[in-house]
Order: sequence, then C-alpha cells, then structure tokens
Amino acid sequence: MAPTAVDSKRISDITEDGSMDRRGNPAVKAKTGNWRSSILLLVNYGLVTCAFFGVGVNLVVFLRRVLHQDNAEAANSISKWTGTVYIFSLIGAFMSDSYWGRYITCAIFQMIYVTGLVILSLASWFLLVKPIGCGAAGAHCGAPSSAGVALFYLSTYMIAFGNGGYQPSIATFGSDQFDETDPREARSKVAFFSYFYLALNVGSLFSNTVLVYYEDEGRWVMGFWVSAAAAAMALVLFLLGTPNYRHFKPTGNPLTRIAQVFVAAFRKWRAEVPRSELLHEVDGDESQIAGIRKILHSHQIRFLDKAATVTEEDYCTPENMQDPWRLCTVTQVEEVKCILKMLPIWLCTIVYSVVFTQMASLFVEQGTTMNTNIGSFHVPAASMSVFDILSVLAFIAIYRRVLVPVMSRLSGNPQGLTELQRMGVGLVVGMAAMVVAGVVEVERLKRVGAPDQPSSLSVLWQVPQYALIGASEVFMYVGQLEFFNGQAPDGVKSFGSSLCMASISLGNYVSIMLVSVVTSLTAGDRRPGWIPGNLNSGHLDRFYFLLAALSLVDLAVYVACAVWYKGIKLDSNEEKANKIIVHV
Repeated sequence: MAPTAVDSKRISDITEDGSMDRRGNPAVKAKTGNWRSSILLLVNYGLVTCAFFGVGVNLVVFLRRVLHQDNAEAANSISKWTGTVYIFSLIGAFMSDSYWGRYITCAIFQMIYVTGLVILSLASWFLLVKPIGCGAAGAHCGAPSSAGVALFYLSTYMIAFGNGGYQPSIATFGSDQFDETDPREARSKVAFFSYFYLALNVGSLFSNTVLVYYEDEGRWVMGFWVSAAAAAMALVLFLLGTPNYRHFKPTGNPLTRIAQVFVAAFRKWRAEVPRSELLHEVDGDESQIAGIRKILHSHQIRFLDKAATVTEEDYCTPENMQDPWRLCTVTQVEEVKCILKMLPIWLCTIVYSVVFTQMASLFVEQGTTMNTNIGSFHVPAASMSVFDILSVLAFIAIYRRVLVPVMSRLSGNPQGLTELQRMGVGLVVGMAAMVVAGVVEVERLKRVGAPDQPSSLSVLWQVPQYALIGASEVFMYVGQLEFFNGQAPDGVKSFGSSLCMASISLGNYVSIMLVSVVTSLTAGDRRPGWIPGNLNSGHLDRFYFLLAALSLVDLAVYVACAVWYKGIKLDSNEEKANKIIVHV
C-alpha cells in the first residue's frame, strides 16, 4: 500500500542520517538537535575553553616566577604540556568512535578536567604560591616543595587528559546535531564549525584579558579557582541538554577493521584487481558495518583493492566469503583508503602548528623583554594574545560575510574556497606572521639600553604578529575541522576531528625539538645562542626566520599533496549526485 500524506509527513519529521534520540529511537527533527542543542554545546565549549586558557595562557610565566624555571626550560615545558593535551585527543576520539559514543566521552572527560582544575587550585593555594601574592613582577616566591610540584604536574596533566579527550568528541557531537541529508541543516552544519572556533576564541577572551591580568599581579589562586568554576558550570550545562541531543551509535574498534584490510590485501598480493563493479560489496542500502554508510570505490591506493577481490578460492570456500580477514567489502577498504589519503595533508599541517605554538611561549617571552607600560598602565605580556582572539573574531566575520560571497561568485563554489584552499591560505599567512615577528625582534634588540633591562620598544609592536596568527587560524584550523570531519568515514568521525588537535600536539613536540637543536647548535662556551635565558643577548629573530623558511618548504609539499588528494564519495541511493567531493 502506498504511503499516505500523514506517513510521508512522519518520515520527513525524522532524521535520515541515522541519528537517534537518547532512547535509541530515530531522532525527531522538531524535538532534538539542530541549533537548540548546538548553541548549548557552543556555550559549553566556550566555558571549557575559558577554563583552559585561564590556566594555559599564563602558565609559562607561572613556571618561571613560581617554579623558577628558565626561559628555554619553561618554553619546552609549555610545549610538552600543550602537546600532551592534543595527543590525548586521539584517546578520546578512539573511545568515542569505538565504544562510548560522543555523549558519554564528553561527560567523562569533562569530569576528569574539573577534578584536575580543583587539585591545581588547592595545590597552588596551600603549597606553591608562598607567600600569598608572590609571582607578580618583582615579588619572588619561595622554593616550591616536592609535594607541591608533584601535585602541580598531576593536576596539569589531568587537565591535559580531560581537555584533550573532550575536544574532538565535542566538535563531532556538535556537528551530529545537524542532519546532512536535509539541505537546510547541511548548511547549518557547515556554519557550525566557524561558530565552534568562534566559541573557542570568545571563551578565551575573558582569560586573556581579565584573568591574565590578575594572575600577572600574583593572584594565581583566584585565577585557577575561576577556571575551575567555569569548567564546572560547563559540565552542568552539558548535562542539562541531555534530553534533546542526537546520538550516533559507536561502530566498534576501527583498528580491527583497518588490520583486516591490510591482512586480506597481503594474503592476496598476487591477485589481479578486477573492475570496480566486480569488487566485493554487500547488497542492499546498508553497509556490512553497522552505522556506516556505503562508500563508493576510488582508484587511488589500488593495492588495498586486493582485500575486496573475490578469488576462485573464495568462491570455492564459502567460509572465506564470511571471513573479513580474507575478504573485505569495498566500504571497509575505502574507509582505510580515506584515512591514508588524509595523512599527507595532516602531516603538512604540523609545521603550521609549530608556528602557532610560538604564540603561547616565545611570543610571551619576547613580550616580557619589551616595554609593557602604556602610560601608567602595565600590560601583561601574555595578555597580548587578546589581539589574536580579536583577529579571529574579525576574520570569521569577514570571511563569512565578505569573502564567501565574493569567492563563491568567482569560483562557483557555494563555500567560497574549498577546505584545502583555505588551509593553504592559512599556511601563507602563518609564514608571514613569523617574518613579522622576526622583524619586530630585530627592532627590539636595537633598542636595548642595558643587557639586563627590557627594550624600550613598546609591546604593542607585537600586535601585527598576533593579528596575523589569528587570521591564519581562521583559514587553517576552521578549514581543518571541516575537512577532517567531512572527509572521515562515519566510523571514525571523532578521529577525523582529533587529527586537527593531534597536529597541534605534534607541532608542540617538533617545536621542543627545534628549540633544543637550535640551542645546542648555536650556544657554546662564549656564545649565548639564539634563545638564551636573557633574550637581549640572543637572536630570537633568526629562529623566527628559520620557521618562516620551513613554512615555505612545507607550503610547496602541501600544494603537491592537495593536488593529489581525491575526496570521499558516499553512496546515496536517494541521490547519487549528493557526494562529498573536495576540489583543489
């Protein structure tokens, strides 16, 4: 019997992307998800970010003034910590995609995050900031106790673990609230990633202006407690939205599926790959992997197609046709191909992350050796990152309101620039930021009156380098979030989001390596090196120019990888033309 008008209306009221409500039923559009849930998640993310930067933005100063680390040691400590934050994102993404689902993963890691912030606040209050108010400019702290240092590292790495595991899941969970098969919600899903990055910067604005000022004045304990309160409020808001969220079932361990493809391909390494239509795929609308849409065959990385090649032995042995370690479907093979094809693009973003991480370490150290007074007002060097935030806010608006309409008319792409093109622009702007930072450092050194005194050059000369970093983030990181989330198969969506965070992580570790190598090569018995404890006797400008040169080489490699890349093609029985394709 043909469906009635009432039946058709009921079907249209339900999402068609496989999302469910909290009871496991198909999600009803009018009652779940969309902007009502996403706005709550954006506020949640903004508060979590406020808490994170309330600790992180001035942590390099805390390490120097309270824990008595020198410049190079503090810079490396920050890079290790920040790198660990984002490497933990891979753990969060794995648990989210495989077992817990996005909602449970976000809740658990936020609880760990709040606990870490509370321990840090207590440790600073009772053990580290002694006497109270120490750690301000000129106010020396006593030697930290072993217990205080141990609790400091325990708490900060709990914060790293909690925030790292939460981030990729919240990005994907927020985008899950939109049904991409609905044209209107699909447009909202694209816009969500820009607002997601906007929430990050709005959340950090308070930390980079108000909290950093009080912390620079020695009120570390107050700053850490405010951060803990913001994180606790974020967790409460997240839980309040529980009845209205849309969910996707976890699809099981993707590592097993990946291993099966490689094992099956190597077992058939002598087999000839037939035409695409002869490769193994299950019949029907659904793929063999529950919760994953079918993916059409691609002609790259052809060796893996052997895993979906049906041999005479498979035909003669029915057990082989059911054994995924001997025969995989096209969708399973393409899932692995998608991951492998994204990796070269991802690797090219690591050099940019090296550039980005300087903002939290060497930019701050450079600022502390400049004139930080504007009239009678003292500007904390770490608060200069507010210009990065303002630049991000401005360029998100400029991009969406000006560049997208102009570029869409010129290119025919409704998004203006493709994700890959935006990431390329981000690389160029980030490279320009390093050149500007190097020039500012040259001018700073020219205005040093005494070796142990700050330069007379105003810290406001750092504004262009912070603003350029902010502009590059809009192109690079928003582009990355859209690219990796859109190109990742359904079973590894959180992994796709975590690649953006993992890029920042490896960028921090590469930064540590670069600082260590440069220091060992340039410092000697009579040479202070490029990055000594006293920057007035060093050449930080040369390090910035080195990063600009590395960015230029990275850009050339990135362009080659982007030209080679071909995007994922989803099999849609309703509309074959509705495929996600990335153009360069």
